[in-house]
Amino acid sequence: MKVLLINGSPRREGNTYIALSEVAKSLQKNGIDTEIISIGVKAVQGCINCNKCWENGRCIFKDELYNKVRESLETADALIVGSPTYYAGPNGSLCALLDRLFYSSEPLLQNKPAAAVVVCRRGGASATFDRLNKYFMISNMPVVTSQYWNSVHGSLPGEATQDAEGLQTMRTLGNNMAWVLSNLKDGGHSIPEREAWQMTSFIR
Repeated sequence: MKVLLINGSPRREGNTYIALSEVAKSLQKNGIDTEIISIGVKAVQGCINCNKCWENGRCIFKDELYNKVRESLETADALIVGSPTYYAGPNGSLCALLDRLFYSSEPLLQNKPAAAVVVCRRGGASATFDRLNKYFMISNMPVVTSQYWNSVHGSLPGEATQDAEGLQTMRTLGNNMAWVLSNLKDGGHSIPEREAWQMTSFIR
């Protein structure tokens, strides 16, 4: 089994990558293969509502990023999308990709478990989280949860490593995703063992 993780940050190894990597580590410990694809810094074409994908079965634009993600989705059993928070919303380049991907590739997405991961400096995570989840919820994708909303705090590069509670939430998400995938495949596994709860206070 394999989970595709999309890093929706222009920073290839920034705080969003740190959060997704923590999820990936838990998945790997549960025997799940992972692949992280970063959207990078190039401009991303948005959807123009031409509806050509209804005829072609794929987006009419043939950019490398779209092709790479779509190809990976063909063999992925689940999807996790991560994004930094920009003005209480996901990265616009990420949304441009997701608009095209979800509109043109519905058969590759339906019934695959999914989850969103959000990184913010202080606020706006809930609105970003809500926006990303709407892609899954309109596409018949079971949404996998964690012990808290899937958010990690950090602004400067590497600060996400200091959010103990956020990283634990990522590990729990990975364990829960592995549990869901195992149950879908084999028809029954026990509930994952939970770590003792860690709470991070940002007021010092």
